Amino acid sequence: MNANRLSRAHISAAVAGTRWRFVLGSLRASVAVTSLTEAAEVAKRLSPTGDGLALDLRRERVALTLQTDGWVTAADIEQAKHIATLVDLGAPGRSEQVVELAIDAMDIARVRPFWRAILAYTDEPGAGPEDGVVDPLGQGPSVWFQQMSEPRPQRNRIHFDIAVPHDEAAARMAAAKNAGGTLIHDGEAPAFWVLADPEGNEACITTWQGRD
Repeated sequence: MNANRLSRAHISAAVAGTRWRFVLGSLRASVAVTSLTEAAEVAKRLSPTGDGLALDLRRERVALTLQTDGWVTAADIEQAKHIATLVDLGAPGRSEQVVELAIDAMDIARVRPFWRAILAYTDEPGAGPEDGVVDPLGQGPSVWFQQMSEPRPQRNRIHFDIAVPHDEAAARMAAAKNAGGTLIHDGEAPAFWVLADPEGNEACITTWQGRD
């Protein structure tokens, strides 16, 4: 790890007590609004705060993401704290999360160009021939490739990773199990848990914990 790169634990602790959540390498929060006009006013209020901020304006909320060059920096944390003094963070509904699509592959470099082309995605910053691809418009989930050691014809080879705030993982798993899911692997918890639907299709609940 880069010696100057902040640890996940440091980032999460730095925004504790705010409405910002650290999820999958970025700080995320939302502002509740009642119209696109109000959303635009929020965006105007926040526009001078810095370059690390990305906004997604909707009629009912403005989604805020803070990240610089693929990670959260000390400047991003200070920016997050400043933003919290400018707007009321927090919106009703589902909390902050990030969804990724994971594809098992025997030869990542061979299958990756297909998914990049068919989705009209681009490379992640600094990506190599076996790294993930991302939506340049930020609308769809990023796609990453999981190296397989042997074919698994009876196992789904595409699954969702749902990255949630670390203190919400238990509730999300409970909801999935109450909906008919089964916990099938927790050996890497709390980094991730693998669950399956009633027909065995898998999905992972992931957090930042257990990764530094």
